[in-house]
Amino acid sequence: MNGYYIGLMAGTSLDGVDAVLADITSDRDITVYASLYRPFDPELHRLLQDHCFAATVPTRVIGELDARLGEWFAGTVMELLRQSGLVPNRIRAIGCHGQTFHHCPEGRYPYSWQIGDPNRIAERTGITTVADFRRRDIAAGGQGAPLVPAFHQAVFHSHREHLAVLNLGGIANVTLLPADGKQPVVGFDTGPGNTLLNRWIARHLGRRWDAEGRWAAGGKPHPALLESLLEDTYFKRPPPKSSGPEYFSLDWLDARLKDFPPIPPRDVQATLAHLTAASVAGALETLSPRPQRLLVCGGGTHNQFLMDLLRRYCRCPVATTASHGIDPDQVEALAFAWLAWRTLSGRPGNLPSVTGARREVVLGAVYPA
Repeated sequence: MNGYYIGLMAGTSLDGVDAVLADITSDRDITVYASLYRPFDPELHRLLQDHCFAATVPTRVIGELDARLGEWFAGTVMELLRQSGLVPNRIRAIGCHGQTFHHCPEGRYPYSWQIGDPNRIAERTGITTVADFRRRDIAAGGQGAPLVPAFHQAVFHSHREHLAVLNLGGIANVTLLPADGKQPVVGFDTGPGNTLLNRWIARHLGRRWDAEGRWAAGGKPHPALLESLLEDTYFKRPPPKSSGPEYFSLDWLDARLKDFPPIPPRDVQATLAHLTAASVAGALETLSPRPQRLLVCGGGTHNQFLMDLLRRYCRCPVATTASHGIDPDQVEALAFAWLAWRTLSGRPGNLPSVTGARREVVLGAVYPA
């Protein structure tokens, strides 16, 4: 099943779709030929902000969003092909993560729900589509997340040093890659990445994100608020664990802000940036062996203030994945192209040491062209 694959990733930041076109011939033999970021149009962005991770959503809204996102993913694929000069029949498959609507890996009936109708993607593009990657891992007793550590292991593992890979999306997740390949890979969500930063600046300034972290950089972190936020039990739980914006929400933040006199919004933004960096650094301190280098990918790499804070809080050198050959904006989308390749090759895509699943399983459902 070697050939050209397209990976599509829409993350918990709810800002748009990353698409990558790559030639995959083995776990490590991957060549990226084209990539594209397609932001959601303002109306779709508003609908996703209003309804993703909400406790109650009308059935019709869910159905329409699922269909609309399927069309958006398909349109993204066709634009990527137009820019790359390839035709659909040259592509072996699309690996589509979908847009997480709600993630609930705990409880009597754990689940993770991604929307973006893959039937429409396959029909509109004429390309076999692999989707719904998380639920098979959950059926096998896992968290369904994070799934990207298996890809991190394939492309970033080094026999020379212990590496950690941090994805700074809406939620931050870390992967430990011990130099000794016989030691298990560890990975888990560390807590909020960009989600609280984005939602707080949207509430107060009407912006989708804090460009380069400039608003946060001009504020003063509030030490007592930061301490209060870090006392949340999630940060103390051992892995496997995963979370989402339905937990680290503005409601979560507002409940803690009630314990303090009014804090200037810009100071809260600064405190939230420190929260992300401090919770990541705290997670790294729990890892064994301790990482000798941290590689960062995801949208958070564009937040210069946040990257500076990571270098301040973490005890190991911090760089982006570009230093190891992959653009930090491409890592997650490329991972789902790779996972589609694994699925069509009949190979497992999860790591039980990361997700807590009982066994390795082949992930995803296949929607033929």
